[in-house]
Amino acid sequence: MKKLFFPLIIAITIVCSFQIKAEARIPRPSHDSEQLRLQDMFMLMLYPYIKEELNKYYYPILKTYSPEIELWKVEVIETKRVNGFRGFILEITFDIEPSTAHHVSIGKDRMTYRISYGPEVRLINHTHLKTYKLPPQ
Repeated sequence: MKKLFFPLIIAITIVCSFQIKAEARIPRPSHDSEQLRLQDMFMLMLYPYIKEELNKYYYPILKTYSPEIELWKVEVIETKRVNGFRGFILEITFDIEPSTAHHVSIGKDRMTYRISYGPEVRLINHTHLKTYKLPPQ
């Protein structure tokens, strides 16, 4: 199990981030790198948790579709160890802009997850930062 967390720790510490603008599509990265692969693995591990939380938040607003998540657009704000090296408890805070199926951003959210041995993934905080003009439903 410890072997599973080593790549996770590396991914958290070297995650690269992308700036995104409302309703603007950013080109995908043009070349691959170890850093990008680690970020992608990490975001894929968190994807079900992120998707579930965003579905809950946006459901009253979006009744005909659920928000899409383009994980390569996630902007990592902070990563940290909880309790130093006395265990594998880590936190990651990131901004995410969910979008429609047509890549139109619908809002901006900041989420913090705590990841610990088990593995256990728990949402610590979800703050909705902005709401963008929604396309007709």
